[in-house]
Amino acid sequence: MKRYKVPIVALILAGGRVDELSVLTFYRPKAAVPFGGLYRVIDFPISNLMHSQIWLVGVLSQYRPYSLMNHLDYGLPWDMFGRRRGIYILPPFRGREASDWYRGTADAVYQNLEFIKRWSPEVVLILSGDHIYNMDYRPFLSFHRENRADLTIAFTPVPLEEAHRFGQGVINLERPFGGPLRDYQEKVSPPVSDLASLTIYAFRPQVLEEVLLENAREKSHEFGHDIIPKMLGNYRIFGFIHKGYWGYTRTITEYWQTHMDLLGPQPKIDLHRWRICTNLANRYIRDRQPTIIGPQAQICDSLFYNGSHIEGTVVRSVLYPGVRVEKGAIIKDSILLHDTVVKTGAQVERTISDTEVTISEGARVGGDGLITIIGRRTVLPPEVALGPGVEVYPELRPEDFSKNTYPTGAVVR
Repeated sequence: MKRYKVPIVALILAGGRVDELSVLTFYRPKAAVPFGGLYRVIDFPISNLMHSQIWLVGVLSQYRPYSLMNHLDYGLPWDMFGRRRGIYILPPFRGREASDWYRGTADAVYQNLEFIKRWSPEVVLILSGDHIYNMDYRPFLSFHRENRADLTIAFTPVPLEEAHRFGQGVINLERPFGGPLRDYQEKVSPPVSDLASLTIYAFRPQVLEEVLLENAREKSHEFGHDIIPKMLGNYRIFGFIHKGYWGYTRTITEYWQTHMDLLGPQPKIDLHRWRICTNLANRYIRDRQPTIIGPQAQICDSLFYNGSHIEGTVVRSVLYPGVRVEKGAIIKDSILLHDTVVKTGAQVERTISDTEVTISEGARVGGDGLITIIGRRTVLPPEVALGPGVEVYPELRPEDFSKNTYPTGAVVR
């Protein structure tokens, strides 16, 4: 096989769906879930790579990869198309059985070692595909090279009471932004540190291959749980501290909260300053007319995009392109994805609706507490009442609802 040479190969872990995102990942992988009105979650690491001048990217995907393939479009929207640059979808390939699917983050990279070798990189940069953040990877990579590290891991400070949800690192701080890694533990309580792993790894390629070959004989194949703890004391491992916004989108509550961080007089996320790029040819955002705002509309602390038609009340919400809010409808603290229709007199609070949902006349959806979520292309019957935390499956019709009221936490399927 002909070998090429690039300085850095980036691999994005975008392999599967997570149950915590409920109906949002029934038809798409977590990395392809929409975010912020115009974007997908995977747009954030890819845009970071583009601004860091890293042009060769492999996307490790196996669950319903079509939406990712269609969205990434060979890397054209990010100028990653050409000689020694591109975005490659890398699905599992070793066999036909389910057991040959990616068995974890480490196994996903292990199955694609030949892809890495083809490009003969100096550094392999491994990223998660489901985080919302803005980062120039070049200082991180310079830190890795200056320390002649075998592995460098990026961390960020989090409140100590939340650290147990992430991999945690203990660092000898030789400089303000990092130092040698003394200890690493994955999701332990009580936590050993307030530094949470960003799932951003810079590996020396030879070391990466060595540890993956050794791990291939094990039953568990995760970087945080299996690879990194065994490397401590045997390799040069450093921790780099990144300070800046970091949004986690693994659960419905986190996905909702990260959207809310787009709002307010001083939003934590500034999408314009971050210069996030996306595929504007996507059918959900292209060729939309300007938003129409009716004379009785009231909009407060919200985002809305082209193709929307707003005649009701919208408070602290994010409306994706094509959303229609009819007269007398009230939307509060909610996220309505593309082409959702909220009809006259409906009230929606702390709710996430997937694409092409219809909330019929007089419906009462959500409330204080848990987030209510509605699957794509579902049509709610008129006057139905869905309590906080209700989960509605995709593509239901009014006749699929057996009663008029569903209590907190109910599942409608």
